[in-house]
Amino acid sequence: MENTFHIPILYQDEQLIVVEKPAGLAVHKNDFMPHDAPYLTKLLGEITGKWIYNVHRLDSKTSGVMVLAFSPEMAKELTLQFERKEVQKKYTAVVHGNPGEGTFSDKVLVKKKTKFKKPAVTHFKTLQCVETGISYKEKTAIKISLVEIMPETGRWHQIRQHFAKNRFDIVGDTHHGDFTLNKIITEKTGLNRLLLHASSIQFSHPVTKKQEVFTSSVPDEFHQLFNAGL
Repeated sequence: MENTFHIPILYQDEQLIVVEKPAGLAVHKNDFMPHDAPYLTKLLGEITGKWIYNVHRLDSKTSGVMVLAFSPEMAKELTLQFERKEVQKKYTAVVHGNPGEGTFSDKVLVKKKTKFKKPAVTHFKTLQCVETGISYKEKTAIKISLVEIMPETGRWHQIRQHFAKNRFDIVGDTHHGDFTLNKIITEKTGLNRLLLHASSIQFSHPVTKKQEVFTSSVPDEFHQLFNAGL
């Protein structure tokens, strides 16, 4: 299968690499993809000529900044920082409605096709809100908002679950979201992706001990939606 993904490299040294993962690219191989399908760790291995070790998760449909390691030891050091909640992550999303500012702390499912839930905490702040001409079912002139999101925990689909549970569905979420709204927006704009982006990450470099911060600009699709005159 031909690789059509471009992976911008934000930083690289002997220990680790920080990249911008494109939407639609899985981080590592799974049983549900074709045997020759591209995935992030494989492509980065081909680019760098090194073994790539995953440190944290990002859904295949989510784009944005990720850190990966070049050795098992470095991966373990970085993973521990995530487990100790020492890593600060920020996401940007487009959601249905206007959630304002606050915190979601509902328990979330730990994986697909299970009923087991774990505690999760997601802080958020609305950056921009517009009223659209979209109406469907009992909803009229719905609003969409650009939201900054700061998760404390890192559960499976945590952000997507939290916003869907509280009826602020992330636009383009085909698993937990508002399928009718997704269809209308795709028909009106041609946009057909999950509008969730990992916009920044801050961690301590395991060797230098320096606090590193890497950012990724909000994708053009997000601005395109707000400028579409829906």
